[in-house]
Amino acid sequence: MSRGLLPADFLLPAKQDMSKWSVIACDQFTSEPGYWARVEETVGKNPSTLHTILPEVYLEADDTEARISQLKETMHQYLEESLFESYSGFVFVERRLSNNVIRRGIVGLIDLEEYSFESDSDTPIRSTEQTVIERIPPRLSIRNGSPLEFSHVIMLFDDVQNTVIAPIEQGKSSFELLYDFDLMESGGHITGWLLDEKESERVQSAFISLSENSQVLFAVGDGNHSLAAAKSNYELLKEQVGEDAYLNHPARYALVEAINLYEPAMEFEAIHRIVFDTDVNDLLTRMNAFFNEQTTNNIDSSLKYTLNFQYVINGKSESVSFSSTQYSLPVAALQHFLDGYISETDGKIDYIHGDSTLVNLTSENQNSIGFLLPPIDKSTFFSDILKNGTFPRKTFSCGAAEDKRYYLECRKIL
Repeated sequence: MSRGLLPADFLLPAKQDMSKWSVIACDQFTSEPGYWARVEETVGKNPSTLHTILPEVYLEADDTEARISQLKETMHQYLEESLFESYSGFVFVERRLSNNVIRRGIVGLIDLEEYSFESDSDTPIRSTEQTVIERIPPRLSIRNGSPLEFSHVIMLFDDVQNTVIAPIEQGKSSFELLYDFDLMESGGHITGWLLDEKESERVQSAFISLSENSQVLFAVGDGNHSLAAAKSNYELLKEQVGEDAYLNHPARYALVEAINLYEPAMEFEAIHRIVFDTDVNDLLTRMNAFFNEQTTNNIDSSLKYTLNFQYVINGKSESVSFSSTQYSLPVAALQHFLDGYISETDGKIDYIHGDSTLVNLTSENQNSIGFLLPPIDKSTFFSDILKNGTFPRKTFSCGAAEDKRYYLECRKIL
């Protein structure tokens, strides 16, 4: 078992326009086809990761299977055309975000033998949010049989003393510069350096030291379902080949960017809820009964949590406060109630970024109610995972959509 981040054998395109090569994660701007239309216009017929992914805005399109077949064909074509240069090691990344703040990370491999997306997992690499199993098959269909892996996965690690990143930052000018360019569509700027052998060994040792003091080494920050698809693909491989083959197969590993939880630019934003087309008074009555029951059932006060959030009707908010021994986060209690309520009514739930957006939606839509939730606390992030397992789906977001990871490096998995 590796118990850490591993150096990768990876590929980067040689002599290409990197600003056209690199596009944002496929699961962004899923309600904005205009965004992806602009990306297609910008890229044109140039080599690009756009031609090797399926933007999820097209997931329900009639030609989805044809798109998947074409992207795999494009991967083979890029390999046959010798588009890439090969490298080995870690990549130190500095990303200037849309707000001009710098976010730093390390690109390398995680061992899928050490990862599980099950909610009650005790593996050293874990999901942070509930995995929606229905979202895995399309991603699995893409990964299964693809010769290349293009990753937008971000993993978080708990390094309050900054033992991994700080020494790299101090010596980065001595490392080979791999890329340095502006990302399209307000994605900011990205720079990457290849760490030398000595620094790579130090990085691996630093991660091993972190693992000795924690049951969780990495937690998924972004790309949860893509990583789950990589794991599912690996499990399928296990059924097809012997142990010696699959333990030494490149598909055993997944390419990720690892970012320190305490990186100043790594901001957690709450994801709010809104329920449309519902009987608001009935929902409130049943919600209050649900939370009153939570409070009433608290016998041992030493074990209870006090939870707070707000609900919004017609643009006006009211506070909710209750106690619970079952839930330590308000989002967990609220999601449990809403899942049960929606299953029994005709209401429709949606997940919203931004306080003002939620408030405006409740003003614009009759028979709707919104829920403003507090952000996740970084200081208890890993301890909450250890204590409660994965968070409910759509609990938090790591920054704005434009700041999600862009596809850049790739690696052979066949």
